[in-house]
Amino acid sequence: MDPHIAEAVKRPDLISLRPDLICLRFESMKVHSALGAVRHLLETGAVRPGDTLVDSSSGIYAHALALACHRYGMKCHIVGSTTVDRTLRVQLEILGATVEQVRPSEDLRLDQESRVRRIAEILDRNPTYHWMRQYHDAIHYLGYHEVAARIDREVPDGPLTLVGGVGSGASTGALVTWLREAGRDVSLVGVQPFGSVTFGAQHVTDPDMIIAGIGSAIEFRNVRHALYDRVHWVGFDCAVSGAVRLLRDTGIFAGLSAGAAHLAARWEHRREGSRTHVFIAADTGHRYVDSAYARHREAQDPDALAPHEITDLRDLRRPWSTAPRAALRPPNSPRPTDDRD
Repeated sequence: MDPHIAEAVKRPDLISLRPDLICLRFESMKVHSALGAVRHLLETGAVRPGDTLVDSSSGIYAHALALACHRYGMKCHIVGSTTVDRTLRVQLEILGATVEQVRPSEDLRLDQESRVRRIAEILDRNPTYHWMRQYHDAIHYLGYHEVAARIDREVPDGPLTLVGGVGSGASTGALVTWLREAGRDVSLVGVQPFGSVTFGAQHVTDPDMIIAGIGSAIEFRNVRHALYDRVHWVGFDCAVSGAVRLLRDTGIFAGLSAGAAHLAARWEHRREGSRTHVFIAADTGHRYVDSAYARHREAQDPDALAPHEITDLRDLRRPWSTAPRAALRPPNSPRPTDDRD
């Protein structure tokens, strides 16, 4: 029996779509990250029960941190983007979190930078608050050890390919780190939106992209670039096609990052079928109903889609591109991006 709802919400499902293609499906993946981080802070004495934890979020981490604070008797303050909708905001307020949202901005970089500036102002006025720094503090890797152990235990022996959104770097980075430490042969494939700076795609934009949670307009220090063996940049329409196909074929109702990961995992499997492929569905599809799922009749057949295979970021283009990380060269630079941290 779980002592708190957060323990139930964090628990993922491993769903076999076929023997060599598995979906790691979460209700809310970042609850693992938030619980692990808050627990570590309490155990090390960095914070005490009743302290206030503060961070920036576009939505999912806000809910995760609010649940973690509720679980451990902490106070929570969220500086959110405009993507924190009314449904989520009401939940956060009832859970005891205080929420403020920055002014609307069509530029993701300005949105993220304004949230960080606001946090700096809050910390200046409230020096006892603890900034969680989900994008930069490696404590967010800790909570995924349990998930990696389950993958290692339940997925048959043999080489694995893990496919998932890069985002802050903590989820895919932590899972592959723990799995490799356990002795598994794991290849890591990261999924990005166009416009993200994380792997140098800021020069190619996607006007319809709304899955910013797997990319970034600012540098995230939790991303360990050298962990990734390949990167896929997936546009909005392709992500919708992957998500619709996932729901239609399997009944899994997941977010657009899952649609993008599903699409990439299918292609990776066709390219290298000797490995078991596990892709991450980080959240449910509810917040994408109007913006994506309602357009399901426009979805393309994923089997008819294929990425542009590139070795130079100057060749990056929509709607879908892929490259081995070690071969990538950023625009206007002869140097590879191999081990940038």
